[in-house]
This record gives sequence, C-alpha cells and structure tokens, in this order.
Amino acid sequence: MNIHFTDPQVQRLREFGCDNIDEGFETVDEREKAFACMMSDLNRNNLSDVEEFRSHPRRNELSNIEFLLAGKLIELGFIEFKTPTIISKNALDKMSITEGHPLREQVFFIDEKRCMRPMLAPNLYISMKNLRKCINGPIKFFEIGPCYRKESHSARHIEEFTMLNLVVMGPDEEPLLCLKSYITKIMEFLEMGYELKVCKSDVYIETIDVEVRGLEVASGAVGPHVLDKVHGINEPWCGVGFGLERLLMVKRGDNNIRRSSRSLAYLNGARIEI
Repeated sequence: MNIHFTDPQVQRLREFGCDNIDEGFETVDEREKAFACMMSDLNRNNLSDVEEFRSHPRRNELSNIEFLLAGKLIELGFIEFKTPTIISKNALDKMSITEGHPLREQVFFIDEKRCMRPMLAPNLYISMKNLRKCINGPIKFFEIGPCYRKESHSARHIEEFTMLNLVVMGPDEEPLLCLKSYITKIMEFLEMGYELKVCKSDVYIETIDVEVRGLEVASGAVGPHVLDKVHGINEPWCGVGFGLERLLMVKRGDNNIRRSSRSLAYLNGARIEI
C-alpha cells in the first residue's frame, strides 16, 4: 500500500472536485486503473452538471450570492456604494500599507501613483467622511466589488476576489455588539454556522474573524481606531468584510476556491476546461 496517486493525478482529481484521494495501491497498474475509473465517473458527472446548466439557465452562483446579500442589506437599511477599483498610492499609505508592509508586496501597481485596490477599506473610509458631511445620525452602508492581490497559488487564495464590506457609523449600541449583530444576521441569512475568533492584523492591529470549519470567511473591526484620524473620522463605527468566493466555496462544500470564482475553466463549479 505504498503506491499513491502522482501529484499531477491528485491535481487533476481536485480540479474535478474530488478530495477523497488518500488511497494507497499495491501496484502502479492498480493505481492507473483506479485513476482512470475515478476520472471517468467524475467526467461523466461533470458533463451532466454542464448539461443541467444548459437546460435550466440561472444566475451564476457568485452573482446570485452578491444579489441575495445586497438585497438583504438594503432590507436592513444599508445604502449601497460602488466605488472605483483603481485607487491612489496615497490611499494605501493612509491605511499604513507603506513600503515594507507585508501587504504592499501583494499590490498590483498600475504606475507610480495608482494601483488596483487590494481591499475596499480605503474607499469606504473616504465614503464615511463624505457621508458624515451630508447626514447626521447613524449611517449604514455597504459595497460589493472586486479586489486584487498577488496571492500564492493555492486552493484557498485567488488574485481577483469579491468582497462585501458593510460599515455602521455612529451605531446606536456599542460598536462590538453592533458588529457581532450584523455578522449573525448575514450568516443566519446564508444558513451557515460559524465561530468568532480574535486575531492579529497587519492593517487593523486586531480583528474579529468569522470562521467556518476553521476557514476564515470574514474579518471585522471597530472604531475609534488608530487609522481614523488620518481619514478624518471622529466617531465610533464598526465594519466587516466577507470574501464571497470563500463563503460560496464553504457553502458548496468545496475545497478549491477556483470552482467558486470568476473563471474560464469552471461554470458554477462544473469543469468546462476538460
């Protein structure tokens, strides 16, 4: 039982959604026959899924979870924002993401002054300041949109991903309680169990992370915060950002985030690059 699937075979099986691949074999021939049999079954089921999508067209699952969550937040009284995906280097600096910062190396720079946003927070800070000039009292708003980071190639990281960030300015209750309340509302709406964990952060110093079966799917913070002053924010707030591809991956029961992301190889989790 010392012969196992080769690395290319493991990769191929995982591409088609198979994760139960810890089998051992007596001979290479036995392994090759098992691999061929498993791939035949996986490919047949995969093609059936593709045909089902053709026969019964529907929204892409990533688009659908965006749509459902946006509708839920609007129902809860949140204003929706759509801000630029290209931000200034100065916006990064204000988030403390300066030269030498770990996240700085992951940023896609367009030129010396601009980059693709690695998170929604820089624009949301600007939105907080601008909204407060126009509105008194508590303000709730959110954005759903793409972010970009130079990530390592893994089953849990992608370079282009979708974030949902919600912010409550001047909440009627203590910011941490408000944060936990909206995390609960989102996760209950998605019918997903979760745990909260306090973690260190390279940007926010300390965050409240949302984990599902040990995998982080969201990260929250509360203010007043050390980053507030440079952004002109002078009041309590709370906010949390959800990675939608990770949420979808966990909800689907997958272990490969690419099956849930923007892709040329997958259609709603079914492999079309075969």
